[in-house]
Amino acid sequence: MNGFQHSLSRRGFITLGLITALSSAIPFEACGAVRKMITPERSLSFYSTHTGEKLRSIYWCQGRYVPGALADINRILRDHRTGDIKKIDTKLLDLLYVLHGEFGTREPFHIISGYRSPKTNSILRKRSRGVAKNSMHTCGKAVDIRLPGRKLENLLTAAVELKKGGVGYYPESEFIHVDVGRVRYW
Repeated sequence: MNGFQHSLSRRGFITLGLITALSSAIPFEACGAVRKMITPERSLSFYSTHTGEKLRSIYWCQGRYVPGALADINRILRDHRTGDIKKIDTKLLDLLYVLHGEFGTREPFHIISGYRSPKTNSILRKRSRGVAKNSMHTCGKAVDIRLPGRKLENLLTAAVELKKGGVGYYPESEFIHVDVGRVRYW
């Protein structure tokens, strides 16, 4: 018997079998998303269309979220009308990270709306039927975005395919809404 056959233990054989079985069960496209989520660093770039602020930040490093970077992200995604800041759900940041990775661009997400205070949400609700009473924006779990140089329809398709939460399409205002609530589309 050769050296390989002697060195493969029962545990090693079972592990190899599980890896083989799992790799064949996971669609090829999902492998890319998994790979992106296990990178040593995750970064995001934003441009606030209302304040003109820009941010490029490594928000996850060495297996942990970076508190200072999260604070910076909370600030740029604040309610630009009131200045109120809310903690942004890290699941939303991870969704944006994977979504951005689908496009191979260094362009920042253009932020139309991140966190919305209940006061702002109430005012916007009076102006438009498209604003939900219990908007995910008021929980720090939603963001309205566009990505320069990329078609809005392609951004929409990529967000829908992720199946990570709600996705809304607003072509007349040139943005999509993504959130980390239940999966739904409008």
